[in-house]
Amino acid sequence: MFLRTAYLRRAGRLLATSVFLLLVGCSEANQPSTLERVKEEGVLHVITRNSPSTYFQDRNGETGFEYELLKRFADELGVELQVEVADNLADLFTRLNESDGPVLAAPGLTISKARAAEVLLSRPYLQVVPQVIYRQGRERPRRTRELAGRQILVLRDSRHAELLAEMKSLLPTLNYEESDAVEVADLLRMVDEGETDLTVVDSNELAMNQVYLSQIRVGFDLGEPLGLHWAVAGGEDRSLLELIDPFLAKAEESGLVERLYERYYGHLDVLGFVGANTFAKHLQQRLPRYEDYFHKAAAEYKVDWRLLAAIGYQESHWRPNAVSKTGVRGLMMLTQNTAKAMGVANRLDPRQSIDGGAKYFAKVYHGLPESIVEPDRTWFALAAYNVGGGHLEDARRLTQAEGLNPNKWLDVKKILPRLAQKKWYTKTRYGYARGGEPVHYVANVRRYYDILIWSTQPQLEDTQIAESGLHIPGINRAEAPPEPPL
Repeated sequence: MFLRTAYLRRAGRLLATSVFLLLVGCSEANQPSTLERVKEEGVLHVITRNSPSTYFQDRNGETGFEYELLKRFADELGVELQVEVADNLADLFTRLNESDGPVLAAPGLTISKARAAEVLLSRPYLQVVPQVIYRQGRERPRRTRELAGRQILVLRDSRHAELLAEMKSLLPTLNYEESDAVEVADLLRMVDEGETDLTVVDSNELAMNQVYLSQIRVGFDLGEPLGLHWAVAGGEDRSLLELIDPFLAKAEESGLVERLYERYYGHLDVLGFVGANTFAKHLQQRLPRYEDYFHKAAAEYKVDWRLLAAIGYQESHWRPNAVSKTGVRGLMMLTQNTAKAMGVANRLDPRQSIDGGAKYFAKVYHGLPESIVEPDRTWFALAAYNVGGGHLEDARRLTQAEGLNPNKWLDVKKILPRLAQKKWYTKTRYGYARGGEPVHYVANVRRYYDILIWSTQPQLEDTQIAESGLHIPGINRAEAPPEPPL
């Protein structure tokens, strides 16, 4: 009797266990797929890097090569795009594989073999070449054996670190360091400034950053071209990947990838002074066509017309049909969103463009904190006009944290370039920005403004000039400008 009872109890436990496992299996089988969850929530959660080649925010809002491509994919799915930013590559892949993490990763970098084994990769959508970067004026490395004895720094967990590890097995004297405290832009800047001898980056990253770093050069290509991929969590759920691959194939066939590449990596323009002779020629030949528009807009929005003209020259060289790679256009190079907000129907109409630019500049100017006074207020407004008010506020907070004056342009312009360095922008609200660009932008506009002020003054004799105390560009240049233009 006892044996039979024990047998029945054991049989009962086995039956209960079998039923439980069957129910669990059914439950798992009934779990929605990744694609079904995305559709149900109406949001595509993506993780990427905060960098100029992937995703960042500027005065136009969210932008970047990966962002644009991801936005097209989200639109095709009929859902919203929500972007998360990873602290480093390890963080990106860890969060991708979490059950409640993002469903898609777009690192914008070649993926190491070790990481590729942990996830499911899309088809490649862009071919890039790993390149060894050195500083001009230093010995150029031309082959692998010439890397020995040089200081090399690369991203931790990157394919580049993996390539160097493979080479070290054949070249024991090759040494390198990995870091997750920097981004690609930091690595290139460090080479440019001589803080490290060499780095390895992908060719697309170099194209994005080289225009701002005058000293970096390519030593040689480190291996064959590699593909960039998106990634989804490892496992058997391929529901999202089955839509990603055809989307990327269509993006290549339609020319979308090529257009985005040209926009973000192609012939990037550098804001800069084109020379006194060119400016003088344009002053005589182009400005007279639009001077009345500048005067009228200046009177409407209470802005010095010469400042507006200086902005217009910096933006387009007074060309009403100017169009940039990023889609801004017109004499004042307005974005589509800014033009709409300012009531500009046709950005290529010089009168409307100047009016819209003046209205927007006045809005930015009056939106600054009251603690910023002239003459600094104008320079802050120019910086915000260029890089966006959010990034400017980030720079002001970093300035204050350094014990400097966040209301003085001389102090803030020293800090703005930090917005391009991972060490600093990860501490800010709006993340990465090309912080050096607004510094150059303001300097250039100020130079054009100085020249316009001088060229529009009544001509005085030398003795009258000396007595007047007028600021003469290039002669007795001072940090402070003439009286506030607003």
